[in-house]
Amino acid sequence: MAVPQNRTTKSKRNMRRSHDALVAANPNECSNCGELKRPHHVCGACGHYDARQVVAVAKDVDLDEDAA
Repeated sequence: MAVPQNRTTKSKRNMRRSHDALVAANPNECSNCGELKRPHHVCGACGHYDARQVVAVAKDVDLDEDAA
């Protein structure tokens, strides 16, 4: 059975965890609309990817007018 011979010190434990920190996102500007988007992903604002329309984006709909 695997049992540690010696206690792991706080220093060694924290040095091992030094690479586990989260890194900030790296947003790019959409070439079509200028909104920030994730790299290599479709733009959520306009639906473009690689200078092509990939996803049709619905127009802004006011739900209050449609409900009446």
